[in-house]
Amino acid sequence: MKAVIYARYSPGPQQREESIEGQIRECTEFAQKQELTIVGQYVDRAATGRNDNRIEFQKMLKDSEKRLFDAVVVWKIDRFGRSREEIAANKVRLRRNGVKVLYAKEHIPDGPEGIILESLLEGLAEYYSANLSQNIKRGMQENALKGLVTGGNVALGYRINKDKKFEIDPFTAPIVKEIFTLYDAGYTAAEINKHLNNKGYKTSRGVPFNKNSFGTILKNKKYIGVYTFDGQETGAAVPAIISEDLFYRVQAKLIKNKKAPGRGKAKVDYLLSTKLFCGHCGSAMVGESGAGRGKVYHYYKCIKRKREKACGKVPVAKDWIEDLVIRETINTVLTDEVITLISENIEAIQRKEQRDNPVAYLQDKLKENEKAAKNLLKAIEQGVLTPTTKSRMKELEHEKAELLATITQEQTARVFVTKEQARYWLEQFRSGEINDPEYRRRLVDTFINAVFLYDPQDDDGNKKIIITFNYTGGTQTVNISDLTPPPPPNNLPSIDKK
Repeated sequence: MKAVIYARYSPGPQQREESIEGQIRECTEFAQKQELTIVGQYVDRAATGRNDNRIEFQKMLKDSEKRLFDAVVVWKIDRFGRSREEIAANKVRLRRNGVKVLYAKEHIPDGPEGIILESLLEGLAEYYSANLSQNIKRGMQENALKGLVTGGNVALGYRINKDKKFEIDPFTAPIVKEIFTLYDAGYTAAEINKHLNNKGYKTSRGVPFNKNSFGTILKNKKYIGVYTFDGQETGAAVPAIISEDLFYRVQAKLIKNKKAPGRGKAKVDYLLSTKLFCGHCGSAMVGESGAGRGKVYHYYKCIKRKREKACGKVPVAKDWIEDLVIRETINTVLTDEVITLISENIEAIQRKEQRDNPVAYLQDKLKENEKAAKNLLKAIEQGVLTPTTKSRMKELEHEKAELLATITQEQTARVFVTKEQARYWLEQFRSGEINDPEYRRRLVDTFINAVFLYDPQDDDGNKKIIITFNYTGGTQTVNISDLTPPPPPNNLPSIDKK
């Protein structure tokens, strides 16, 4: 896995530039142990964690869309952020881009149930995001049915009138007709591109054409009067520029000329990465693949054995161990008894957070500030007015404004999830499809803390897998004497033959 490091220190006299070096050092050590390749760093200096308006943090989120890295390594969760809602929302954004967030010094924040609470908040963030998106789409769908513009770039050949409807642009519509006519006549995209640029024509964005400009144009049903939005088509909502006969002749040629795409190498998702450990030496087990007997095999392998040849742990088949862990998680965690326990513990840790949160301390500081300001005002009323008193009053006013803002941020940043809400959310896992990759990933991310894997028949007679779950007392020992994993094939070049 390729990873980047995110580091941050807060503004204030107690925060020092040197703390960045310590964070990066420990994150680098963590990455080495997990066999992650560090490909970059994002560092915010003197930046608050109360919101995500941080330059390097936002750059990291943006770069994640380019799929340049697979994971973000952070020293502790509070370096990623302090607003739990924003942490959840930003993790959802990274996850959608295929990026995991890993903490170098905190595997589980706020106790065993903390990670489940974090996943719960992620689920809420996804729900609110999906709900908002649904409402927005509903409004845009209504506009589309009426033939109104729903936003985005206006297609070449059209312009928007004062009623926010599409109308034919007499200057650019002939370009659209020419593109369809030339393609129907057998000209290639490269030839059409050269022809249009020689004439000085421009795209709807006002830039020269290139050979990739025509895919969207040639498939756009808007040119025959069909408005497509969110997969639904609305007829007679847009004035047509070309005939249906010409449009469908071009579609037939597009299909005929389409070349079969090359088969890209499939990216394998090792579900138990950073969670599976060797039962013999305690080292992490990492994903590994190799070819043999005419097919590709995927395994987990002990890092110590891989690097130093110093552990006798046999590699284990990826599908076998992942299926076993998924089944045991469903059978162990998704019971009424455990769901009740987790729900109650989630509520309990939040109540403890309320007792330990800094709001009470900040409110005491606010009282001290107001008392000092009141005393100063009395002195001024008695005629004691000097440049020093005026300066001190300004300091107190500025301090009060900062305290009020910080108290408001702390109070709004803490959403309390009741045990009933937690229970309802946990019960949703019961209806998941066991073979659905997204469901399996959510189960592992939410409930699995660590998995220690022993060989079926080792020297001291251990025949087990130990799974620790993210709730107090959540440890399950699975006897695998009758569940012997398949041995590695004999001719795998990248996997030890043992």
